[in-house]
Amino acid sequence: MTTAQVTPAQALLVVGDLVTDVVALHAKPLSPDTDTSARIAVRPGGSAANTAAWAAHAGVPARLLSRVGADSADWHREALARGGVETCLRVDRDRPTAVVIDLVDGAGERTFVTDRGASGALGPSDWQDALLDGVGRMHLSGYLLFGAEGRALAAVAVAAARARGIGVSVDPASSGFLREFGADRFLALLGGVDLLLPNLDEARALTGQSDPSIAARVLSARCHCLVALKLGSAGALLAEHGALLGRVPAPAAVPLDSTGAGDAFAGGLLAALLDGADPAAAAAAGCRLGATAVLAVGGRPAAATAH
Repeated sequence: MTTAQVTPAQALLVVGDLVTDVVALHAKPLSPDTDTSARIAVRPGGSAANTAAWAAHAGVPARLLSRVGADSADWHREALARGGVETCLRVDRDRPTAVVIDLVDGAGERTFVTDRGASGALGPSDWQDALLDGVGRMHLSGYLLFGAEGRALAAVAVAAARARGIGVSVDPASSGFLREFGADRFLALLGGVDLLLPNLDEARALTGQSDPSIAARVLSARCHCLVALKLGSAGALLAEHGALLGRVPAPAAVPLDSTGAGDAFAGGLLAALLDGADPAAAAAAGCRLGATAVLAVGGRPAAATAH
């Protein structure tokens, strides 16, 4: 395994997608069959990579396992290094880097058009148990679970983590893909996971419950784990084993681009857990980073995206 640095104990290992984001901010609704004015920027992204970058921003050592196309491997590696992330990138000579076209409206809300590219080929052959050396928690992007190779990798990685007593979290990642994949099928893959980090749309897709409090309780009972339900500007709900633990407020923020806000929440929460915080304090740390993330274009901390 080639890594950028030696990681001390209690690091975070993140496994999943690395993406080139093409972000289009359009103040007016899209006009079919003609042009719509927009500000367009190209940024490094991907839920897993963003989460690692925000965790590093919060002060914990973060390591990323992902797959990237040879077309932009150096650019992505350098961007992650600027953000303080230790990179374990598998360079794919046959597939291009994943690309997401990120359409952001005047309220800062985003719609994704996704080509998973090399990230969709991340699989068990990319795994080494040494990735867990010095790691205190492992986090999986839910995108892994939507493909056969990713599911095989997740099974190997979770088994290896649990054998070492390392906690495992999952972000379900996409309500659209969840509905296509099937809630029961997705939930059946979460054995060994002790923390689930859905947003409200994902929790509704997984439970069929529209009320956030009910969705959080139902999901925590079905998963037998802690659920931190992301509610955007309304903060987060915590539930465990079918019981609601409480709501954590989010700082006020006027959003420019909500891309990566959930990843920032995850990075902040996981970093705080590694620092010894209880779930409520960890969720509060996540909410603070989520509120920071919506103030800039793209899904990473500003310093990590500077060219």
